[in-house]
Formats: sequence, C-alpha cells, structure tokens
Amino acid sequence: MEYHITALPGDGIGPEIMEAGLACLGTIAQKFGHIFHVEKLPFGGDGIDKENDPLPPKTLKACQNSDAILLAAIGGSKWDNAPKRPEEALLELRKTLGLYANIRPVKVFSQIAHLSPLKEEIVRGTDLVVVRELTGGLYFGTPKHWDNKSGVDTLCYSREEIYRIIHKAFTLAQNRRKKVASIDKANVLSTSKLWRKIANEISQEFPDVELTHYYVDAAAMLLMQNPSRFDVIVTENLFGDILSDEASILSGSLGMLPSASFSLDGPSLFEPIHGSAPELAGKNIANPISMILSVAMLLREAFQLEKEACALEKAVNDTLSSGILTQDLGGNAKTTELSKAIQERMIGGTQHG
Repeated sequence: MEYHITALPGDGIGPEIMEAGLACLGTIAQKFGHIFHVEKLPFGGDGIDKENDPLPPKTLKACQNSDAILLAAIGGSKWDNAPKRPEEALLELRKTLGLYANIRPVKVFSQIAHLSPLKEEIVRGTDLVVVRELTGGLYFGTPKHWDNKSGVDTLCYSREEIYRIIHKAFTLAQNRRKKVASIDKANVLSTSKLWRKIANEISQEFPDVELTHYYVDAAAMLLMQNPSRFDVIVTENLFGDILSDEASILSGSLGMLPSASFSLDGPSLFEPIHGSAPELAGKNIANPISMILSVAMLLREAFQLEKEACALEKAVNDTLSSGILTQDLGGNAKTTELSKAIQERMIGGTQHG
C-alpha cells in the first residue's frame, strides 16, 4: 500500500525526534512492504524563519491533501516578539482541518514506573485515554475581550459539538475496557448540564459500556489517587487541557506520550505531547519515544495497520526492557541510539541489553 504523509519537524528538538520517528516508519515500510511518501515542510518557528509565516500556504495545502500529518514540536523564546507566534499555526491548523477530537493515551510502562513523581504502587497498571474536545469552549467562544477594567470569555457548546466528542469516546471504549468517565461541572455550568444530558443519551447507544460522571475537581483528585481506575476520560476543551497535562506526569516523563487529533472526514494529526525543549536541541539526547509512538498511532488510526502498529509498540517495550534509556529515563542512550535499537528489534537484528 502507498500512503502520503506530511511531516512538520518544527522547532527545538523537533527535527531530531522527527528523524527518529521517520526512521522507524522506514523500517515498518521495509518489513511490511508499504510505501510511505513523506514530505517535510516548515511549520511554527521554522515557518516564520523560512517563509515569514508560522503556517505557510504550501504547508497548509499539503496538510489538507495528505493521508495523515506528523508534527514533532514547535515554539521557543526566539519567537516571543514575532508578529505571529509559532503556536498560532497549530490553532489555525486545528481549526482549518476541523480537528475536533484530541486523543491522549497515558500508559505507565512497568520498566520506568519508578520514575513517576507518585508512588510506584499508585501508578503501576495505569492505561487510560483522555479524549478532549478541541475546537469549542472558552478558547473559541465569542464575545472575547479584555482591558484594564475587565475581561470576558464566552463558554459555548452546541449539541453537535458535544455529541461527536462523547460518541468518539464511547467508540474508543468499546475496543478497550468499556468504561467511560465523563468529566463536567454540571453543578455550576450550563454547558455542563447539556454535556451530561447528551452523555446519558449516548450511553443508551452503547449498553456494553459503563458511563460514570465526575465533576472536574473530583476527577483531578482521583487521577492522582487511583489513576488505574480510569479507562477512557472524555471532557470539554479547557478541562481536557488541564486534565491531560495532569495525567501526563504519571508516566514519569513527557517523552513517553503520543497524541492524535481527529476530524470527521479529513486527515488526522499525530504528535508528541511535549514541547520543543530548545535547551536540548542539537545535543542528540532528547527522548524520541513519544514521537515513535505517535507514528504507531498514525499506523493504527489513520491507515488501519494494526499489525504494524503493534510491531512498533512491541519494539519500544522490548527496548525499554533491555535497559536502553535516554537521560530523562535515567539512562545515557542518545536519541539516534534509541531509535536504532527500536528499529533493530523490529527487523530481528542485533539485540542489545
């Protein structure tokens, strides 16, 4: 099979981890007989430097016409005073492509559970997914303004926006442990009252999936007390932004966690959850696993290549078990060394350890 992918290396450590991810993708192509056409284009700060635009028209057009998009990382203090910041490119891309659903798997690998800031016995066995609504809520509601005397943000959700994100969560749960935790603030917010009503309606469509409602403050506490109780968490934009960042620390390193953003009928975007870490750029020490697992998500979710995704995930797990770890995981492996070790495990080559 042939597939077209737009790759956006971006800024900071982005180009380094992108190379690691694409190298693993190349190994998948070799092992399973696929052809991946990859076009690298400027985006974020790189777009500003090369095209004076964080989202150059050529980049946007390529994203719209691709089968899937891989993004590494963007941003940095270098562009603090730019007319348009690098992050604006991501918001514009999400809006243009209609990327309404952000999916963040959070899995604690047993080999590095001791690195979590929480006790190992609390985080061990954690395997959850946060489903965040991405194009509505406070971030996009109008009117919106501020001055020296007051500020106004508008929280607005339509039935359609709520329905499609909660339906996505239930669909995911059917292929997991069949548990959905719907997060709201229905004791205070009108949008949350509608959210809870629609969640109950959708639950009737999925009788095999258990639905539990949590207020967002209670959910935040439970995520730290007993994260393994959660399977699929679904919530609105602001709550999802906060809870997904909170959940990300469970694994012990941001360098371990991928994510995906889906539209209804266009290409999806796959990216690590971490930032560009400019202080690490060019040193060949960044952890590429979040990028590599984003490639695995792309294979599974965009191209329905389940065997290929599983092979890549198994190679990551086997490499961690062998003790090949980057600095953030307590080891001394270089970015390129870890990527090569993962590739070797996929093709059955030399085993390190």
